[in-house]
Amino acid sequence: MYINKAKKIIIKLGSSTVVDKKGVFKKKWLSSLIDDIKKLKKNKQEVVIVSSGAIALGQNYLKIKNKKVKLEMSQAVASVGQIHLINEFQKLFEKNKIKIGQILITPDDTEQRRRALNARRTFENLFKLGAVPVVNENDTTATSEIKYGDNDRLAARVAQIIGADLLIILTDVDGLYRTISNKKSLIKQVEVINNNIFSLVDKKFNSYGSGGMLTKLEAAKICMNSGCNMLIANGNNFNPIKQIIKKKLFTWFVPKISNLDARKKWIISSLSSSAKIYIDQGASKALKSGKSLLPAGIIKVSGTFKKGDNILIVDNNNVDIARALSSFTSGEINKIKGLQSDQIENILGYSSKSEIVHKDDMVIL
Repeated sequence: MYINKAKKIIIKLGSSTVVDKKGVFKKKWLSSLIDDIKKLKKNKQEVVIVSSGAIALGQNYLKIKNKKVKLEMSQAVASVGQIHLINEFQKLFEKNKIKIGQILITPDDTEQRRRALNARRTFENLFKLGAVPVVNENDTTATSEIKYGDNDRLAARVAQIIGADLLIILTDVDGLYRTISNKKSLIKQVEVINNNIFSLVDKKFNSYGSGGMLTKLEAAKICMNSGCNMLIANGNNFNPIKQIIKKKLFTWFVPKISNLDARKKWIISSLSSSAKIYIDQGASKALKSGKSLLPAGIIKVSGTFKKGDNILIVDNNNVDIARALSSFTSGEINKIKGLQSDQIENILGYSSKSEIVHKDDMVIL
């Protein structure tokens, strides 16, 4: 069983698993989860919790009945609710003689390489202290432009950064379903996430959660690319981890066998996907044979980005070819696209690299 073998496990708790419909924290349920975690820790397994629920608890405490709150107000509500959330965790874990550490993360903490390494060290040091890291997005400062928007992808990105073996996403269903003759059939195993899998998604959200099955599939892609197993399972039962092992009701997303180093796993797992460089067939063939991207093969640029930003490289049939770190800004590439490398200095007015993207900063998809 994947759970028993995993050395590092991340357990992601959705809002509906930790907060009831009245906005009250589920103390008895968390106590049962802590019983499961104690057994994992006794088995020398490291555990991280990624928990939603701050906004839901904040709304209940502040007596805000409207579930949909504007961004600027939700930041203030989250700052109130986060105190209550971590306080409930601290009291119940302390009762079980387990220390916890709070980590609030923004996308900059995972999408900038230096900060991602700093975050990894914090997790490693908490493990050395015997503490369980409790993670949430820093909703108090996140904006719509720089926001995960859900804790599913946040949990997957943390899994990649710390080299976790398994991410368990606890939600209000047993996993991903396929409808056959008007009956729902649980999909036990997924090895490839394609359009057929995405077509199964129910786009409805629950009253508190910001995600849904769609964000869970996006999280699964991150995990599979970085070599991490992922399970979607029901978190409504007491002792949810014990129940998963016993009943074997879940959808397992099987990771790809990856020879990528940690840095390239970080590149391929990026959440940023709006910026794109479109290339011709000649450049596409060169990249797939292990070459760097030169300006001559670039057709156009979509989006705005800076040097070092993570971008998608796409061919002229709109097929994703690679994910990479750009050595130039989007403005610079627009000036030199289609040109030979020896023309770059004359056009830009200063000397620079000849590669738009170096092969070491690129992962072929």
